[in-house]
Amino acid sequence: MLQTYRDHVAERAALGIPPLPLSAAQTAGLIELIKNPPAGEEAFLVELLTHRVPPGVDDAAKVKASFLAAVAHGDVQVALISKAKATELLGTMVGGYNVKPLIDLLDDAEVAEIAAAGLKKTLLMFDYFHDVAEKAKAGNAQAKAVVQSWADAEWFTSRPEVAQKITVTVFKVPGETNTDDLSPAPDATTRPDIPLHYLAMLKNTRPDAAFKPEEDGKRGPVQFIEDLKKKGNLVAYVGDVVGTGSSRKSATNSVIWATGQDIPYVPNKRFGGVTLGGKIAPIFFNTQEDSGSLPIEVDVSKLEMGDVIDVLPYEGKIVKNGEVVAEFALKSEVLLDEVRAGGRINLIIGRSLTAKAREFLGLGASTLFRLPKSPVDTGKGYTLAQKMVGRACGLPEGQGVRPGTYCEPKMTTVGSQDTTGPMTRDELKDLACLGFSADLVMQSFCHTAAYPKPVDVKMHRELPAFISNRGGVALRPGDGVIHSWLNRLLLPDTVGTGGDSHTRFPIGISFPAGSGLVAFGAATGVMPSRCWCASRARCSPASRCATSCTRSRCTRSRPAC
Repeated sequence: MLQTYRDHVAERAALGIPPLPLSAAQTAGLIELIKNPPAGEEAFLVELLTHRVPPGVDDAAKVKASFLAAVAHGDVQVALISKAKATELLGTMVGGYNVKPLIDLLDDAEVAEIAAAGLKKTLLMFDYFHDVAEKAKAGNAQAKAVVQSWADAEWFTSRPEVAQKITVTVFKVPGETNTDDLSPAPDATTRPDIPLHYLAMLKNTRPDAAFKPEEDGKRGPVQFIEDLKKKGNLVAYVGDVVGTGSSRKSATNSVIWATGQDIPYVPNKRFGGVTLGGKIAPIFFNTQEDSGSLPIEVDVSKLEMGDVIDVLPYEGKIVKNGEVVAEFALKSEVLLDEVRAGGRINLIIGRSLTAKAREFLGLGASTLFRLPKSPVDTGKGYTLAQKMVGRACGLPEGQGVRPGTYCEPKMTTVGSQDTTGPMTRDELKDLACLGFSADLVMQSFCHTAAYPKPVDVKMHRELPAFISNRGGVALRPGDGVIHSWLNRLLLPDTVGTGGDSHTRFPIGISFPAGSGLVAFGAATGVMPSRCWCASRARCSPASRCATSCTRSRCTRSRPAC
């Protein structure tokens, strides 16, 4: 097993990328080796179990959590991992299969404090919150400490605030960068494998760029970016117009892989980074937020490839060689909290957990978080689109949502198409989703049905069960395109989302999104949104406005976009 794995590591290293995370079968084999370790391999085996198994509700995570739970409870004894170490490792697994064992361990005096430390940092609790609350009610001291920690938002305050000054090296792509430049359609099959897919970013020669792909049409400027990192700073992606085109979370994944930082205990995923654009397309901006990046719309005309600059996010300035070369205003100050939390989705889930804990303890609302500012009420009436969103947000009958308002409308319908479906599946695993909250979640296979590659055949076999096991509906290859099905099924007054910028629902209203937000909408039944499109009165039907704004090549500043 180890030789096979090391061969795989060498193959990937030749490409300049890390190995794939361990599968369930590999994790099971690893556990058998940990029970009877070959001489000299002990530290390596524990390292693999600690850092190379995906968290959440991945099949491999289930194997890992079951083993660690058995060790932590004392049912299995191994020389390499103590009860305390097993409990500690359970606490690094984000959520899902590790949560129940950690809650049970709150009753074990030997490791209860370690279990509590893990739970304090676990946001993906969902209904398990009530299990911890019941233990706290019953007098369990560690359970009480966990609930108090959630109420105090220690999961948030323990993370560093966004720095007053962020020094970055500029990687500038002049002109317009669309999502097909960052995540080429011919490479769609590699999108779930983020490091591998990243190799295709900017793989086609751009005459106006200061870099060239390493192999035109096959491999982008990977070494060029690595050389920029040798200046000792993070690399910032800079462009005149960034992220237009289709709503691909994979485009953000590639940029974050180039510019972000590793996520502890989560193999092959990164977060953070800085993106500077004269214009940043709305959905690309959203997916950057979800990844904990700092996207800033700012004049980049005075920034050149290789420049070392200071970004001052609180002052709204960019400084080069001691001179202010550009000024900006953040889209919202909440963005600073999103970056600190490791992403917008983390912030939304964490705030909800803190609110639950404070309600349980009889405390008032937390004042730790920045809140979005609502636009001034014009006193005018509401468009049909605004009323639809208002109803989905639970507002009184006839009341709508003003343009620019941050809201979280209920998603009754969520569509996932096959070129992004495997990514949505991985995002759902990261969210520890074992059941959908949206009324209808539909997965299609319309893009790959006619001429499936071997990887598509594998997806056709495996993805339907993943969707149906969580309460969704999986179409069969040949059943038709996702858009046609969603057009038939959405109700006239409801809101939905889909994993493509042309997923539109003519009789309802849709907000197209990248795969991360699609997964969030399916898992939680709501979707974070800032309602710009509702202001565009000439849109008919109303659902078209989000599509036209997102896909527009226009670089003018328009309230509707």
